[in-house]
Amino acid sequence: MQYQDFNLRHLRAHAIVTRAGSISAAARSIGLTQPAITEALARLEARLGLSLFDRIPSGMLPTTAGHLLAARADAALAHIASPRVTMAQFRALLAVAESGGYAGARLATGLAEPTLHRAVHDLSLALKRTLVERRGRSVVLTAAGKRTVRAFRLARTELVAALSELDALHGRESGRIAIGAMPLSRARLLPSAIALFHRAHPGITVAIIEGSHTELIEPLRDGELDLIVGALREPEPGGDVAQTALFDDHPIVVSRADHPLTKAKRPDIEALARYPWTIAAPGTPLRTQWERMFREAGIAVPEVPVECGSVMTIRQILLESDFLTLLSRDQVAVELEAGWLVRLCDTPPGFKRTIGMTTRVGWRATAAQQAFADTLKHCADTF
Repeated sequence: MQYQDFNLRHLRAHAIVTRAGSISAAARSIGLTQPAITEALARLEARLGLSLFDRIPSGMLPTTAGHLLAARADAALAHIASPRVTMAQFRALLAVAESGGYAGARLATGLAEPTLHRAVHDLSLALKRTLVERRGRSVVLTAAGKRTVRAFRLARTELVAALSELDALHGRESGRIAIGAMPLSRARLLPSAIALFHRAHPGITVAIIEGSHTELIEPLRDGELDLIVGALREPEPGGDVAQTALFDDHPIVVSRADHPLTKAKRPDIEALARYPWTIAAPGTPLRTQWERMFREAGIAVPEVPVECGSVMTIRQILLESDFLTLLSRDQVAVELEAGWLVRLCDTPPGFKRTIGMTTRVGWRATAAQQAFADTLKHCADTF
């Protein structure tokens, strides 16, 4: 079963019956007949192949599956925030937003373009807001449309999580963990955690999306990523995300093996300032610490002719020039061991960046997602 196979009205009925404790109480609460709610629950159970309630004399007692589904349904419906939205409309808007227009949405869903147009139009009427606008031959989301798409993506995340949790009740592992990987995490922490996690949970797909914090934070907020691993931000990005520290990293100054400064026993800060640097863009934790290193020594911050966050690119620049950089030992462990690059010197005491996990505030991890987060913490403890 896929998330789009859910009927949102059936989910709403299920969540209300779970809270009310009986079909009659739910009928009074939402203004539907008892037969209509009974039929909705029967169809939902048939589609899932699960019993969601035990029928008892006093009413309806949710099963374990029923409780799990109701919690996720409540969260999804809270994001959707309207009882008038149908799954067809929900799916159509996401397809148009993620495919860049109706033609792409047609290819992604297999639905005819007139059907998609009608669904998005009806959704706009139901929500009383314009969601898309035509500009020439293209279609763009309005500001209201962008807010609605974000809410729908978060709702979809809850529905997908519900299916994963229901599968787990049958002893079947399913689902996907989407991880935003910032540069430092890719060196050792994530590979170690993923290898260990996969051995214990082979049925779970792990998707790694590489990027900078700027590139990854909005997909996290949209629900496209479950967590980001990398250098934490100070101050935190905003009230909708939470940061969890894992360990402190102490970067080192790195150069090619035959760099002129390797002749010095211990290059001082003035010598380091005389050479070109390649380092991450302004605003990143590493760049901020690097600038502070010179300022606290009373030295003018050197020019940075090449701003770069790619370790692969930085490595090649160092090998072919007199550039210097600042990186974690883990990020260049292979190059240091091979003798291609060398550690010129350590950074001053107290110079560090905190590596950790960033998640959405209120994120309710599935059992598999929580197991991965625990594995990540375990691996970080060994660093």
